[in-house]
Amino acid sequence: MKVEVFGPGCARCTKTEETVREVVREVGIEAEVVKVKDIEEMASRGVLRTPAVFVDGEKKSEGRVPRPDEIREWLLEKTGS
Repeated sequence: MKVEVFGPGCARCTKTEETVREVVREVGIEAEVVKVKDIEEMASRGVLRTPAVFVDGEKKSEGRVPRPDEIREWLLEKTGS
């Protein structure tokens, strides 16, 4: 599984990345967490507001810091748990 956090490095983007990493550890799944800071990459993927979170290429959140329970749901949905 690949989880991408899009954002230039603002406080909300950093918080989102930290929360995603914490939830991945808590759930105990194997997932690659990637921070995407490149503006051109964001534009090409349709990200208009940051932070944004993609799970296996699917946009799950944009323009806000997602709650841990939301992130957990996205991860478990992808694992079939």
